[in-house]
Amino acid sequence: MTLLRFVEETGSTNADMLALVEQGVPEGSWLRAGRQTGGRGRMGRAWESPVGNLYCSTLVRVAPGDPLPHTLALVAANAVHALIAPLCAGQARIKWPNDILVDGAKIAGILLERFGDAIIIGIGINVTHHPTGLDRPVTSLTAQGAQDAEAGALMERLAQLFAHWLGIWRAQGLDPVRAHWLINAHPTGTPMRVVQPDGEVVEGAFDTLDRQGMLILRLANGESRAIHAGDIILT
Repeated sequence: MTLLRFVEETGSTNADMLALVEQGVPEGSWLRAGRQTGGRGRMGRAWESPVGNLYCSTLVRVAPGDPLPHTLALVAANAVHALIAPLCAGQARIKWPNDILVDGAKIAGILLERFGDAIIIGIGINVTHHPTGLDRPVTSLTAQGAQDAEAGALMERLAQLFAHWLGIWRAQGLDPVRAHWLINAHPTGTPMRVVQPDGEVVEGAFDTLDRQGMLILRLANGESRAIHAGDIILT
């Protein structure tokens, strides 16, 4: 059973979900906040959190026999893409590892954090608002022409979609999740620059995901390089 909880305001839904994990909350629980005061993106970035957008977290308790835990990022991306794509005038695509773009503009982000056997998955979707003045394009469902999009209803649908893809991940393994991700991601040959956690910059073109969900970059000299983590800039 999916348990849905709502708070008007909090620092971070991921931090709140961690507290619930420590209390033994079951897998399938979702927490949504009307507003976050300390929302976080990848690499510790702040995530703007005006009222009207969707800020939520859920958890998966990994078990023996499950695929690699970090591949839950692909599960979440498939679910968020399935939620967003039908509502947008533009084309929604997944950008590795955890973003959803519409015609190149970011509309959603995903953050995974692990605590013991629990993987907390935070999801932020620009519903009615999106920031301006950034160094990259950003959009929202409202800007994409979505009519009457409401964060609470969107989260209920998102919980259903996530449960669907989580079931596939558990029952059939990563392959069908990965295959669906590839259909909806940046096409093969998309030029990109990767800024890795140690600061190294690697340029090349998107080739594929390997069987562990790592990005495979095709370098200019024809060699392949596996990327385990980093910021992706589509060029």
